[in-house]
Amino acid sequence: MIEAVGLTKRYGAKTAVHNLNFQVRPGAVTGFLGPNGSGKSTTMRMILGLDMPSAGQVTIGGRPFHKLPNAPRQVGALLDAKAVHGGRSARNHLLSLAQLSGIPAARVDEVLGVVGLQNVARKRSKGFSLGMGQRLGIAAALLGDPQVLLFDEPVNGLDPEGILWVRNLMKQLAAEGRTVFVSSHLMSEMALTADHLIVIGRGQLMADMSVKDFISANSADFARVRTPEGEPEAREKLTAALVAAGGQVLAEPDGALRVTGLPLPRISDLAHEADTRLWELSPHQASLEEAYMRMTQGAVDYRSTLDQRAGLLPPPPVQGGWQQQPAAVPQGWAEQAYPVLPGEQPNPYAQQPAAPAPTPPPTGPAPQGVPADLTKRDSEDAR
Repeated sequence: MIEAVGLTKRYGAKTAVHNLNFQVRPGAVTGFLGPNGSGKSTTMRMILGLDMPSAGQVTIGGRPFHKLPNAPRQVGALLDAKAVHGGRSARNHLLSLAQLSGIPAARVDEVLGVVGLQNVARKRSKGFSLGMGQRLGIAAALLGDPQVLLFDEPVNGLDPEGILWVRNLMKQLAAEGRTVFVSSHLMSEMALTADHLIVIGRGQLMADMSVKDFISANSADFARVRTPEGEPEAREKLTAALVAAGGQVLAEPDGALRVTGLPLPRISDLAHEADTRLWELSPHQASLEEAYMRMTQGAVDYRSTLDQRAGLLPPPPVQGGWQQQPAAVPQGWAEQAYPVLPGEQPNPYAQQPAAPAPTPPPTGPAPQGVPADLTKRDSEDAR
């Protein structure tokens, strides 16, 4: 098990990670999500002892990484698939790692077969494609048959078959009782792979819950209703009936209606009573991507100036229907593009603490427990 307690990392006056507390338990795939620059890679580097925390600690099986006996046999990691000497063959690269950790050479050929590189094992890695490099990095992580595994963007560069293979591999490793911690930006893949999620934004914990609970806490299910085209009167009549029955109605760009607050059978009955034909009446369940975008919208550091909110803003409410209330915006955070929906459950992690009053730049290390700067980023700490 991986456990972080008060984990903090500062680079001078800037704080990349602030007071993270979480556990990554065995027997499940735990997804690690967050926008670019949120501190995911920095956190993983601290777990592996590559960066030392400014405050707090992170342990693996109750010990810091550097105190683990023969760590490669207990922890495997893929952080940078390009960290390979290009002049070495895939087999020689793995063989050198095995010799350093006292791992039998037979294990090298075994993991090459697991990742599907047995036919190119003696080719120099500098000629490998991005996907082949990822497979080699995964082989290196599996080399010591460890109980704890960390993967940073493991499907980067893989084709659909390779992505499916990685998904099944992660699930298999977790089913064997191992601790699997996976960082990724592919929400669709995380929805299919992860059992639990840890989400951070600007270095702070935003969510620590199951995938199902995360989606439920950051979204609201709705019904999609469509009336025949060319019959605006029928559409308006149905809208009025839905609102009168306590429903909330939003118009979608394609002419359909988004209805919350009413079950599908009740919507069907109201349409029948209003003598309105329906071309569509279907349930909609929010995706992990939609829930993630709702939660992290205020923690995005890099946003285009051409279409900052285009495509994220909801359609305007139907005339006479539900008038959307503006969502509460934590102090110091950008205006939310995703408003709070009726039926959306309150999320204890969604509201971030108010930003402290500006203070002069410190001349020395920032006081423990106080983030020096959680909003500014540069190339040094935007990991």
